[in-house]
Formats: sequence, structure tokens, C-alpha cells
Amino acid sequence: MESTFLYGANVHANGIRQHYLRYGGAEGERAKRDAIILIPGITSPAVTWGFVAQTLGKQFDTYVLDVRGRGLSEASDALDYSLDAQAADVIAFAQALKLERYAYVGHSMGARIAIRAARTQPRGLTRAVLIDPPVSGPGRRAYPSKLPWYVDSIALAKQGIDKEGMRAFCPTWTDEQLRLRAQWLHTCDERAIRASFEGFHTDDIHADLPKLRVPALLMTAQRGDVVLDVDVAEMQTLAPELQHARVPDAGHMIPWDNEAGFYAAFGDFLGAKLV
Repeated sequence: MESTFLYGANVHANGIRQHYLRYGGAEGERAKRDAIILIPGITSPAVTWGFVAQTLGKQFDTYVLDVRGRGLSEASDALDYSLDAQAADVIAFAQALKLERYAYVGHSMGARIAIRAARTQPRGLTRAVLIDPPVSGPGRRAYPSKLPWYVDSIALAKQGIDKEGMRAFCPTWTDEQLRLRAQWLHTCDERAIRASFEGFHTDDIHADLPKLRVPALLMTAQRGDVVLDVDVAEMQTLAPELQHARVPDAGHMIPWDNEAGFYAAFGDFLGAKLV
């Protein structure tokens, strides 16, 4: 497959250095479609979503973010790692790159960032895809993954870990996927991970859902335990226009488990089919 990767770059937005990878570009048919800002999850640097961005880049001008404290974006002990700061980042990112029309595609934590950012109705945002967002929050059931799973694997990655060491944490992943995670996981700042994990249980994204004013697609994992049927029903009550697609044969890391099913679940929601 011919690569759609263009380059990696940094931009100063919302007061910090934000690193991103660009795929596709804005030429040809892509120029007629909304750009995509892809927002990964809690311990997923932008590069780990490259295989997805390769496909998105065939149809769309695609930007994959390193969320603050991950990958090559800014990290420090003085940085605010809250959901509000992360949401402000993606809004400022689109403004800094002068994107006139764009969609959010967020996975897990990235979906929560997209929800929090979308509630302010930023200029140029046309739609949002929310991929298996943690529905934990004040008074709600806890997020099923535990903090030590993240912290322990990051500590090993900082020391140096190979694919076999990483397999203990991600047993169903391919060798290529494991190698990439082992290579990049050390760039996830533990302070950022702890803050985001705590935010899973203190931030109320359900209060944001009625403020969605753009078309939104909720994509969930059939084999996952993050978003259950009862959660889908509640979210669609709060945001009645919210569309829903369940991806078969997939856990929380949907495109890692069923890549073809993941692309198919988008349908033509973004303006062009991915498969």
C-alpha cells in the first residue's frame, strides 16, 4: 500500500508545544472534505495510530495528535493534565493550523477530550466520532482497567522492554504492534497518565453530551466492557441525535482487534467511506 504519511511537526498552541503527524494532505478529492483531528487514548502516542491514519489519509487530510504528556508533545511537572486543558489543546490546535472545517475522531480518553471540546461549539467543528469512551465519572462504575496496568508497563518501557515483555500487557497484539508500543510507551509521562486516569472518575462527560451541536457517532466494542448497552441508551437519551455502531469481534482497542470492522463502522459518516 502506498503510504499517505506526509510529515511530523510541532505547533505552539494553547501555550504548549503540540506534536502531530499528518497524513493525506488537502489535495484532490480530500480538499472537498473536512479534515480529521485524530485524538488517541491515555497511553497511545500519535505514532501508534499510524496504521489507522494511513487509511484515513486516503480520503481525508488527517492530523494525529500527541496529547500533552505523550509522545513528542510537551510534558513537565508544571503542566496541567486535566481534561479541560486537553480539550483546550485540540481547539487551539485547529485554530493554529487554520483548519476551516474538521472532525474530531477520538478513542477512549481521546473521545472524552472530543466531547469536552465539542461542548464549547468551536468554530469549524463539523462532526465527532467517539470511539469507546470511558463512561466512568462521579457516582458511576469505575473504569474497568486499573492504574497499575499503565504505570507498571510505562516503568518497564523506561528501563527498556522488548515485544515479549510487552506481550504480558497486550497478549492479543501482533509482533509489530507490540514492538511499536514497547518503543514509544516510555514517552508517556506518568504524571499525565495518573491525572487522566483520575479524571476518568472525576470528570462528568455525561453533563457535556446535551451540549453537542454537531452530528456525532458513538462507536463501541462488542467484546468490550467499557461501554455497555445501558450506557449507549443513556448517552442517546442525553444526545438524541447520537448515532451508534458496535464493532463485532473487538475489545476496547477496536482497530487492533478488528481493523476492517472498525473502518466499516464509520460508514459514510465522515463524508466518504473508508472501505
